[in-house]
Amino acid sequence: MVLKLDTTLLTTILVPCLWGSTYIVFTQTLPVDHPLLVGALRALPAGLLLMALGPGLPPRDRLLPLAALGLANIGLFFALLFVSAARLPGGLAATVGSIQPLIVGLLAWPLLGRRPGRGQILAALAGLAGVALLVLDPHARPDAVGLLAGLASAASMATGTVLIERWGRMGSPLALAAWQLTLGGLILLPVALLVEGLPPAPTALNGLGLGYLVLIGTALAYWFWVRGITTLGSSVAFLGLLSPMVATLLGAVLLGQWLGGLQLLGIAIILGSTVAGMVFARRAGAAPATPRPRAA
Repeated sequence: MVLKLDTTLLTTILVPCLWGSTYIVFTQTLPVDHPLLVGALRALPAGLLLMALGPGLPPRDRLLPLAALGLANIGLFFALLFVSAARLPGGLAATVGSIQPLIVGLLAWPLLGRRPGRGQILAALAGLAGVALLVLDPHARPDAVGLLAGLASAASMATGTVLIERWGRMGSPLALAAWQLTLGGLILLPVALLVEGLPPAPTALNGLGLGYLVLIGTALAYWFWVRGITTLGSSVAFLGLLSPMVATLLGAVLLGQWLGGLQLLGIAIILGSTVAGMVFARRAGAAPATPRPRAA
């Protein structure tokens, strides 16, 4: 089976490339001591913006599954992601997060009745190794809370990815992205304010960083990502391996750092694992999610 490069696949590939800039934007422009609040302020405005483009409010009869998706893909994921990013070096955080394709493959067994093939598991493990070669600093000191948050964030989004395919299309990709972001942000915001309190007075740099994350890294990215899942199936999780690769390449370009031999090998492994993983996953039955008729 060969992956066909169509518009949906190309725009889905763009998403992890955009997400590759999240870590540097967060650490350089936003208050790292308020990770939960940053996650909420990233999600909620993006969701409201997408709802204003046409979908409107979510249907009442779908609020429960939409809230579950919003919690898994947005509220819980953003909170844990930013906690991990705040407590771990960027390379270690990216390596931990790259376990997501493996979790997706394992969750597809009980939730979709699709047993992961040997090739799919090997591709996921190879991708994890490639990311480690690319970004992992052997001298980095792991933080237990950061590691657990990183693993939990990967598991949370993996669960949401598989559930989107299991439950079928509950609206257009634009609507599904808008409702998940809004509900996830609404769930996370009061928790963030209760735990972290109000942040310091915002600066112009904070505004630029948050504006980029809301408009480009969230609203546009999640719209394309949901469209990719509903069209191509949960095999798109392998594209997430591209995110740390792009983050490293951006750092190399911006900081003028040359990549070593092991890093170049890591890039090659990541690219090979991404293509192989998607092919193996779709061979195992990762067919596009079939739209289900809405209840009258």
